Amino acid sequence: MPLYLNVYALPKFADPDALAGGTAVVIDVLRASTAIIYALQAGAKTVIPCGEIEEALRIAAGFSPDEKILGGERGGLPIEGFDLGNSPEEYTPERVRGKTVVFTTTNGTRALLHVTRARQIVLGAFVNATAVVQHIFGQEEVHLLCAGTDGQPTDEDSMLAGMLAEKLQRRGGGQYKLNDQAIAACELWRHTLEIIQAPTTEPPEPEPLAKILRHSLGGKNLVSLGLDRDILAAARIDRFAIVPKFDPETSCVQVVK
Repeated sequence: MPLYLNVYALPKFADPDALAGGTAVVIDVLRASTAIIYALQAGAKTVIPCGEIEEALRIAAGFSPDEKILGGERGGLPIEGFDLGNSPEEYTPERVRGKTVVFTTTNGTRALLHVTRARQIVLGAFVNATAVVQHIFGQEEVHLLCAGTDGQPTDEDSMLAGMLAEKLQRRGGGQYKLNDQAIAACELWRHTLEIIQAPTTEPPEPEPLAKILRHSLGGKNLVSLGLDRDILAAARIDRFAIVPKFDPETSCVQVVK
């Protein structure tokens, strides 16, 4: 039986009905999926993704102050009145352990809410790439959905989609059938690896991938906001071994057990 692997450079390219029965991996490298992974790794009880600020405020009002954290961004910046922004390293054990994070972002949380008809929904980032591959390998239909930035495709999300697709293909002996966007994402990731591995006279980067991410659409936005540290946090390949799973029935993201 053939296995199918589709990449969508933006949510609008994915028909929600076509995702039914498959496994969807939602990708927002800079920064929502990365921040959610950091939060759950730090011991957050759960993350509730919201599409709009008003929805997040309404849901957060149902928790006592010591039970919840409001997090997210608009225009890349923290939302007025929220506890935290969208910087992954803000989500420390001291801030989020045992708490529910009510979370809304411009791109990532909306991408999550686009795939609710998929049979299984997980979050992927460079920081948990191998764990995601191990979790989803063997699924008959895999859909890698890139969040993009403000309705535009972003290289950082496509790079990760290509990395995941390459890993799945190697592990499966090339048995996955790729759509055109998956083929393009694999080519982008191979090109990225060539750049990272090329000899250079420049001082070595602590996270070589960060140099590439800075030149992506999302990376340029973060650099302009003085948030280069977030790029470094997102570039730490396989830092964590957790796989967050989104359950549309409960509206919660929790770690796969």
